[in-house]
Amino acid sequence: MKNLALVFIGGGTGSMARYLLGKFLNNSTTGIPYGTFLANILGSLLIGLILGYFAKSENLSQETTLLLATGFCGGFTTFSTFAYESHLFLKSGDFFSFAAYALASIVVGFTAVFLGMWLVKFI
Repeated sequence: MKNLALVFIGGGTGSMARYLLGKFLNNSTTGIPYGTFLANILGSLLIGLILGYFAKSENLSQETTLLLATGFCGGFTTFSTFAYESHLFLKSGDFFSFAAYALASIVVGFTAVFLGMWLVKFI
């Protein structure tokens, strides 16, 4: 139960941070989502720092990792997790899995968004 609470608190904080970035940086005139892009990049950098530090020193507790990596980064952006998992494929030399995962995530993700928007027309 404690682990769920840590993920919940981190995720809520990350989601609020992403909302604020979008609110202040996304450009409604041009439609360019600067805030969302920045959240994706910062989240990827942050999860790399957190999990890299944990792997190197083992000084971070599982609870801290759940709060910061799973919770905050997960709430801030799921792109950070995608980027980290892709890194693991590359690090292990599994280029096929990397390519398949990256391509499938992008293509299926976009397709799911379009499908969801299409299905809503019938509800």
